[in-house]
Parts: sequence; structure tokens; C-alpha cells
Amino acid sequence: MQSWSEPSVPTLPGTADLGPVRLHDSASGTPVDVRPQGPTARLYVCGITPYDATHLGHAATYLAFDTLVRLWRDRGLAVDYVQNVTDIDDPLLERATRDGEDWTAVAERETALFREDMRALRVLPPTSYVGAVEAMDEIAAYVVQLLERGAAYRLEDDVYFSVAAAEHFGEVSRYDTDTMLRLSAERGGDPDRTGKKHALDPLLWLAARPGEPSWDSPLGRGRPGWHVECTAIALNRLGSGFDVQGGGSDLVFPHHEMSAAHGEVGTGSWPFARTYAHAGMVGLDGEKMSKSRGNLVFVSRLREQGVDPAALRLALLSAHYRSDREWLPSTLEQGQRRLAAWRLGAARGSGPSGARLLAGVRAALADDLGTPLALELVDAWCASSGDDAAAPMLVADAVDALLGVDLR
Repeated sequence: MQSWSEPSVPTLPGTADLGPVRLHDSASGTPVDVRPQGPTARLYVCGITPYDATHLGHAATYLAFDTLVRLWRDRGLAVDYVQNVTDIDDPLLERATRDGEDWTAVAERETALFREDMRALRVLPPTSYVGAVEAMDEIAAYVVQLLERGAAYRLEDDVYFSVAAAEHFGEVSRYDTDTMLRLSAERGGDPDRTGKKHALDPLLWLAARPGEPSWDSPLGRGRPGWHVECTAIALNRLGSGFDVQGGGSDLVFPHHEMSAAHGEVGTGSWPFARTYAHAGMVGLDGEKMSKSRGNLVFVSRLREQGVDPAALRLALLSAHYRSDREWLPSTLEQGQRRLAAWRLGAARGSGPSGARLLAGVRAALADDLGTPLALELVDAWCASSGDDAAAPMLVADAVDALLGVDLR
């Protein structure tokens, strides 16, 4: 699947002594130093289901992990970043039926719009951008592997994963069984289906249903479950034990828990990912922003209204990535004011020490992607005077490379 074009990223001085990035690990509930095991950092971030893209909740999540990619690159690391597109799933089919459209047309249109939004926000593209449809053969092959290992079973013509086969099941979310059952029912699972070995067992392969798309496979015609899609795509491109699994906090369970369980059993190794990082939810009018509630604010519509994507980026970065936050008109207004002030500051002939500002921004971001503090440091620099003639250019480069905002 085609990704989007990459913006230019300035190279900053003084990278030799930079330490590791510290992230809050959802699986342990503690901050951890993320230390890639070699010159390449490996990141998997769960992508969109393309039936309504891109709302501000999506944008906030992808900006968070874009910040991580920028920090790794600033440390001289190569980054192998994989993102999927769930371009076949029940919500997509339901939207296409509701609107009287072909599901493939909906998926292609919304995926293209997502790419345009990411490019406008200057998000660095993934190394591999993979749709479920194009990965159908490898996903089916992984399900076959789980069957052969005795970790999956057939229920009528469908195939389910047995959570009892995964020794470490539950260690990603750390939720109790009652919470898991509730979230499974709310987030696409079928805990009440008769005949399953355990109510939490997730679907691996859905046998062909009348009127629904399906694909030939060694399992029979059908299509994959959601969780195993990401497992297969991640393992085939990053291998087991990759550095960071990222996504929104609503993916902790069941998606990331189940993907990890599939990976553990299929490879015989643990952990599936060494660190789990999750972005908070963006709300509107007191409710989580979601398609089911219909309370979405779309990046594309804000762009159509003339909103500068750089101001939108600053507005979203003003809250810590792990925090649940409310989207208000004042949030965007603050981003617009900040962008104007920063561009004025970068256009000056001199300013306070640029090296000191760069060090401060780096330190703030390395501490669990602390964008609010980083933004405040740039605010303070712009509001102060100094005689460092090289500072405005260095600050503009730092803001571009680390925060993704072009001040020129």
C-alpha cells in the first residue's frame, strides 16, 4: 500500500551524548528506558479502519508516535516503523452498506484522505504501510500455524484462538476477567457465542458469509479477525520483541492483549513487544470522540476551513499524549496564537541561547514525550531577548526536527 511523502527534517547538532527515550509502559505500569538493540529502532503503530478518517483522536495518536520517531532519528537511529490499515472489517462493511457504496471504494477514499491529512500535519511516514487485504495470504498462513500448534480450534467453519494456550495472557492490560469480558463485548468481541472454549477466545478467521467479501485460503474462504492481522503484519516485518507497540488507549484490550498472545504462541517467544505505549482519548462535549457517537472533528474539514495544519499540530501537542483531553475552540485558538508567536521569534535577528533551548526541548521530549513542557520552553524563548545571532535558525531547526512544525 502506498504511504505518503516524507517532509524534510533538519539535522541537529550535539547528538553524540543523548540518552535513551523514556516511555510509560502500559504492560508494567511504570516508566522504562527504551533502548533499541542495535542501530535500528522497531515500532508498530496500529492504523485506521478506513470508514471515517481522520478525526482528531487519530491525529493526536499519530502525532505522539511521530514525536517518538523524530526523537529516535535525532539520536542517529534508523527507524523501522510499520503501520497497518484494517481495510476489511465489519464497521467498514456496515458503513458501505449504509451509504450504498462499494466497500473497496470507501476504503480507498478514506485511506487516501488519511494520507493527505498525515502529509499536511508533517507526520513522518511509516517504513511499511500495509493493508490487511494485501497481507491476506500471510495472515491466513499465521492462522494455520496457530492451528498446527494446537492453540486454535474450529467452531463450525470459523477459527478461534484459545487464550488458555498463551502463558502470558493478561500481562499487557493487567485487567481482571470481568473487565476483559466487558471490554470484549464493547470492542468487537463475541464473548457470548455458544461453543467457544472460553468466552474471551478471539476470532482468527471468519468463514465466508453470504453477501460479504471473502478470500481463498488453506482455511477455506473467509477473512481474518482483527487482532491476528496486526500480529502477522508486525512479525513478518519487525520480528518478535520489537521495541514499541503503540496505539490509542482503547486498544490495550482486547486488541494489544490478543495480538501479543497470538505472537507469543506462534513464535514461542515473549514479549511480543518490549514496551507498550498508549495515547489518551480526545473528547468533545464531555464524550470520547468516536465514530459510534458521531461527535467527530475531522482534520480534513479544519483544513478546508483554512486552519493551518501547523497550528493544529501545536494544539494537539499542547496536552500530554497519555492524557485524556477535551477538544475546545480555545485549544485551536491557543495553537494559532502560539504558531504566530513562534514564527515571529524565529524571524528575529538574534535571541537567547539556541543551544540551551535545544537541550531543554530534547530533555522534555525524552521524558515520556513531554510535549507540553517542550512547547512552554519555546514560548519562553520567543518571549525573551538575547544576543545569540545563530539562535533563531537553530531554534527553527529544532522545532522542525523534533516537533514537526515549520517556522519558516
